[in-house]
Amino acid sequence: MPSKSNSAATDAISVEQKIRRELNLSKEVITIRRNAPAAVLYEDALHERKTVIASSGALIAYSGEKTGRSPKDKRIVEEETSKDNVWWGPVNKPCSERTWEINRERAADYLRTRDHLYIVDAFAGWDPKYRIKVRVVCARAYHALFMTNMLIRPSKEELANFGEPDFTVWNAGQFPANMHTQDMSSKSTIEINFKAMEMVILGTEYAGEMKKGIFTVMFYLMPVHHNVLTLHSSANQGIKNGDVTLFFGLSGTGKTTLSADPHRLLIGDDEHCWSDQGVFNIEGGCYAKCINLSAEKEPEIFDAIRFGSVLENVAYDEKSHEVDYDDSTITENTRCAYPIEYIPSAKIPCLADSHPKNIILLTCDASGVLPPVAKLSPEQVMYHFISGYTSKMAGTEQGVTEPEPTFSSCFGQPFLALHPIRYAKMLAAKMSEHKANAYLINTGWTGSSYVSGGKRCPLKYTRAILDAIHDGSLAQANYESLPIFNLEVPTAVNGVPHELLNPAKNWAQGEAKYNGAVSNLASLFVENFKIYQDKATPDVLAAGPIL
Repeated sequence: MPSKSNSAATDAISVEQKIRRELNLSKEVITIRRNAPAAVLYEDALHERKTVIASSGALIAYSGEKTGRSPKDKRIVEEETSKDNVWWGPVNKPCSERTWEINRERAADYLRTRDHLYIVDAFAGWDPKYRIKVRVVCARAYHALFMTNMLIRPSKEELANFGEPDFTVWNAGQFPANMHTQDMSSKSTIEINFKAMEMVILGTEYAGEMKKGIFTVMFYLMPVHHNVLTLHSSANQGIKNGDVTLFFGLSGTGKTTLSADPHRLLIGDDEHCWSDQGVFNIEGGCYAKCINLSAEKEPEIFDAIRFGSVLENVAYDEKSHEVDYDDSTITENTRCAYPIEYIPSAKIPCLADSHPKNIILLTCDASGVLPPVAKLSPEQVMYHFISGYTSKMAGTEQGVTEPEPTFSSCFGQPFLALHPIRYAKMLAAKMSEHKANAYLINTGWTGSSYVSGGKRCPLKYTRAILDAIHDGSLAQANYESLPIFNLEVPTAVNGVPHELLNPAKNWAQGEAKYNGAVSNLASLFVENFKIYQDKATPDVLAAGPIL
């Protein structure tokens, strides 16, 4: 019987041979690195354009023209095994199998011209019962390091016995798609094929497309094949009581920041599944926004930016290589990808065998209308979960330069594979079964709007609100009702100025201006919900704003 080390070497060779056959590669021309260590990827990455090492030891990389996701270029192949389940529309645009074949071959054409190719074999999902084996094939060392961080790294034994992947990503993002191909609208495309269990990326080097592509795959596979709920949420767990909290929210609302709590164990910062056994993280790392990052405000994230981490599109001093986190010259969407174990409070393995006690719906309201915190009824949870309101933050997507109101169903509409109602019903059933409390938390503007010069709610007050949720005091607080939205707002929270809690009483421009702003936002909610009202129950419809 061969030793484990020999077995691993044999498997690596067979993987390399398989990739060479699939891409028709010349053995003499291309070097293939499988699951290369960070130091090797650093050496290769430094040959890439604008890639350097930060003074902290992290790798600084530049994603080219695209510094955010390209949601208009996301496509799902329309084929017989999945087409009846997929939620078709503006989020999931269909493309034909013929277009898929053309773009996959175009990606292969590009990859076979490279001197180096990188393979990352790893897992998505910490629960062994549900995890999938993912293979990433790419031509940039920075992309390989990014996915090494973001996926769950296998042990030597697991890698030696990895076998065939369940899903493969072919990333040829440096090479453009042919926009004259049927179903194409630009030179970028991110295509998922559930029959082939593969994804192709062309025309964008933004690393987040790989991460979110796998997320869409899990949004499809888990509910359809396992009756497991996939969630765009962060999660943490109390050290003493073991209580689990889920934080729903889009990028920029605080999922990563608020879940990295030194007094609680971090399960994960962005992508989770809720099964009959509990909650598990999909990823092996965190992808934190870095704009205005500081050691004082977010010490756990700041300290995680070291050797092995990938900083994306940040500005830095050319002499010292110190990063200027306040500089948004390249993009507001500066990011860092780091292994989750770089957070001292990370719970490894990243799963909990208990069910969530508290559900937090995060929004970043640029209108300043919504309160810093409100307690939600079960019907209100459903309404606000289906609505998924926030103000889209600058830089998260191409073309977004300042906060703008948006609705993203399930707080993750760009990543959904199935109809939102399907996920919402699963969430309602689980919350009812496990008697979870729910709160709406606004991490956006207070006292006035972004346009009127208002300021975002200070992070220390949001953290104080979370402390009150976790110690149980907020559940027992006195509440008053906010007009139109009918939200229950606490009259006092320890550590939070009372004048901050009720925007109706403290609007900078006066009560009349506030009422007008409330009506405007409520109208947006009502209009948005029209596309769901035919499938929503009367009690959920009544939980929305009443004009």
